[in-house]
Amino acid sequence: MLGLVSNMTPTQSPSRNTTCCLLIVFILLLAIFLVWVIPGLINSQAEERFGKPTPGLTYRQHVYLSAMLLLHVNDLTQPMNPQGGEINLAIEPGESVSSITQNLERAGLIPNANAFRNYLLYAGLDVSLKAGEYQLDPAMSPIDIAQAIQSSISAEVTLTILPGWRMEEVANSLYSSGYNVSADEFLNAVQTHPAGYSFSTCLPDDSLEGYLFPGSYTLPRESTAGELLDAVLMNFEAQVSPELRAGFNNQGLNLCQAVTLASIVQREAVVDDEMPLIASVFYNRLNSGSELASDPTVQYALGFNQAQATWWTNPLSAQDLQIDSPYNTYIHAGLPPGPISNPGLAALDATAFPAQTSYYYFRAACDGSGRHLFAETYTEHLENACP
Repeated sequence: MLGLVSNMTPTQSPSRNTTCCLLIVFILLLAIFLVWVIPGLINSQAEERFGKPTPGLTYRQHVYLSAMLLLHVNDLTQPMNPQGGEINLAIEPGESVSSITQNLERAGLIPNANAFRNYLLYAGLDVSLKAGEYQLDPAMSPIDIAQAIQSSISAEVTLTILPGWRMEEVANSLYSSGYNVSADEFLNAVQTHPAGYSFSTCLPDDSLEGYLFPGSYTLPRESTAGELLDAVLMNFEAQVSPELRAGFNNQGLNLCQAVTLASIVQREAVVDDEMPLIASVFYNRLNSGSELASDPTVQYALGFNQAQATWWTNPLSAQDLQIDSPYNTYIHAGLPPGPISNPGLAALDATAFPAQTSYYYFRAACDGSGRHLFAETYTEHLENACP
């Protein structure tokens, strides 16, 4: 008898199907464990030890940084030297996080710069490090040090006086610089007549306008107004060299007259290399008996403009140019009674050594460059006007 051939495939073994299913389930559970459970445990452990991370981290960054912190727990929580001893450390404006962490490690304040950087990134402290001078201690844990350099309160702070500022602008910058001196305290000190300085005998109205030498001054935060003022005035004496003073004399000006003219040059100029030309215009006008006709002197006479929130009103109206003030060089010939700003070294140098020209006029160029067009005659001056 012929045998029948079946077209049906053999039935697979039930045990084999079960094994495949179990393997797939195991792989899925392992994947879930690796992708979610372990990272979740790492994150929770890191949060328990180091606090919650900054919200700006991605999930991958959160897991990576959490793992790195847990691997270096001791490097972040244990002090370098429990016996301690203060160490001064400076953080410069704009200094990178890597540079700061490496300096901390070199100073013996932290054991591991990379671990410390990872903590800063994890906590979001990398974007809020404060420049300044710090007194840190290796008895502090690295985490404590990370918090300490978030504070703008350092032993010393820096005041920067910009060329052309009025004394009120200097006073108003004290708070943002970090000094514990109010604007009023500083202005009261400025209004006194200091003794022993080369300019002491010719100060107008008991004011130090013009002699607050531009520059950066780093002093203890608790310095008094008088101590800060002494540092600024001593810098003026040091910077105004005998050569400059001889140059002023050669132009027929004493020190106080020269500082007054330099303060006008400072406010008129935008680029330093034009200052000798601008100074030459004012010397030519002084020598001819003409008014200086300088807008900054009118701005100084007007004082603070509430609407514009500035000490330097711009633009000036025809009415502004008629203000009745000895500082208005449109209606009074010669120099004003005293400086209108605090000039920098470039303006003082231009006043001592002006260019030799026959210019009597200048006006702003029309290209927005900040430069000026100079003219010998009023007709040429009018032709230089913007179209």
